[in-house]
Amino acid sequence: MTVNGGELLARALRSAGVTDVFALHGGHLDAFWAACPRHGLRLIDTRHEAAAGNAADGYARTTGRLGVAVVTSGPGFANGFAALPNALTDGVPMLMIAGAPPLREVETNEMQGGFDQVAAAAPVTKWAHRVVTTERIPDLVALAIRKATSGRPGPVFLEIPIDVLVTPVDEAAVPPAGAALVEDRPAPAPAAVAAALDHLRRAQRPAIVIGGGMLWSDAADELAKFADQSGIPVFANNRAVGLLPAGHRCNAWAIDGLAALAVTGTSPDLVLLLGARTGLLTGGRANSMIPADATLVQVDVEASEFGRLRPVEVPVVADCREFLRALLDSAVQWPDRSAWLTQATSAHAMVDQLYAGVPPVDNGRIHPYHAGREAVKAAGPGAVLVFDGGEAPLWAAMSLPAAPPHRVLNLGYMGYLGIGQGFAIGAQIAEPDRRVLQVTGDGSFGFHIQELDTMVRHNLPIVTVVMNNACWGMSIHGQEAVYGAGGDVITRLADTDYHEIARAFGGYGEKVTELEQIGPAIERAFASGKPACINIAVSAAPVHPMTTMMLGDVNSEDEIVVPYYENIPVQR
Repeated sequence: MTVNGGELLARALRSAGVTDVFALHGGHLDAFWAACPRHGLRLIDTRHEAAAGNAADGYARTTGRLGVAVVTSGPGFANGFAALPNALTDGVPMLMIAGAPPLREVETNEMQGGFDQVAAAAPVTKWAHRVVTTERIPDLVALAIRKATSGRPGPVFLEIPIDVLVTPVDEAAVPPAGAALVEDRPAPAPAAVAAALDHLRRAQRPAIVIGGGMLWSDAADELAKFADQSGIPVFANNRAVGLLPAGHRCNAWAIDGLAALAVTGTSPDLVLLLGARTGLLTGGRANSMIPADATLVQVDVEASEFGRLRPVEVPVVADCREFLRALLDSAVQWPDRSAWLTQATSAHAMVDQLYAGVPPVDNGRIHPYHAGREAVKAAGPGAVLVFDGGEAPLWAAMSLPAAPPHRVLNLGYMGYLGIGQGFAIGAQIAEPDRRVLQVTGDGSFGFHIQELDTMVRHNLPIVTVVMNNACWGMSIHGQEAVYGAGGDVITRLADTDYHEIARAFGGYGEKVTELEQIGPAIERAFASGKPACINIAVSAAPVHPMTTMMLGDVNSEDEIVVPYYENIPVQR
């Protein structure tokens, strides 16, 4: 019996547990598309390949499993490429497959050829490879998935030329493939566990900070048990919000609470990093979240992360779940640190105290803090929240405890604006029975506004809240801080009726200009059962404190002020 490459590819993905594939049509891949229904592979076709890649990324972040995107050759790959560096820097397991011209026509100035897709993908993936014989498709797909999901996860890329996909081969000639998924995880060394326990027990104000590594470890249950036993507060960077149950007594919510604690003069004397890397998402070298004098215990599957920004007193090379299991297996009498736990888990309330009294209207439009809070509340507990934009997601993230989410998908190290539409699609496919609410800035929404059509065609009732301030908020605020009022350049936008665009695609849309209208409008949007856009007129005047923090001292005469990074010392 003979089978073609498309059939072998569909079989290989299904045998690896894949059920959903995000894609955009291209004739190079017709042999694969035709085989998908036979093997229970659902195809979710987007309107732009980058959105397909973002959807696979969002699916992985929601489920903790591999996301798969399949795009066509040349321009299809070039468009989809944008999703790869985002998945790489955030450590997201994703498989991207692209078609290619026939191998026999290489260097003939062929259609959609002329450049090396594998070479282009190599710097932004863990592994990139070209399949050159049909028989090798199953074992190379399995290899690609093992590389994407083992160690520190990340994206991988496979190119499969059209002739490899359509060529029939004898099934007996297809070599057996190894298992695509390996369940075993690296366990910590006993000495490392003992050292970590000793430091944790002796600390007066220990704190746990969790990151994306916890999601891929599937360690939520172990975390909840250990936190409860030890009484140590748990803070999450923006990759891990929602992993600890909302009502858990040790849930201190976002890592920003550590910065709030520092303002009060009280900070942790030990920080246990679980699957969280030091860098942008932990305050960088400014020590604004992790005190410079705090003992650091870091658990990561990638040893090169230890000492990236500062020495690590107890480095533990291990999977987070295996490390937590080792701690739980140890008979330890934990000291009573209830006063510290209460203080740490109350830190997030300082934000409410700071902004609750801020007038709801600023310059004739709704203050973004209040708009973001009402949007999060309207989503309701247990929703999946998707944040996109510069300042818009920062305002909304301040109110996460107001309606505890199931999962939060947010920008990571790339600060990749425009991911929201794809993330939301991936999240809704992964969680069809949960509400998915996207909060985005008007600038970010414009990158992939056409994906409203994808949501309509696939009956995905995603509600998008556009915080419309008619500008690139973080950018214009940075320019004004450095160059003064009127110093803004290409940072203003039109006050567009985005809700009308949603209606034109067949979705639901409303414009909101009053604070008290936000909750009811979002409820009507969810009740419609359609993809929806709630266009909220928010003020551009308020500056989020994170924007100010990222600029540093704008009045310094010894430094050059630059956005997003440490100021540059002036050479004299």
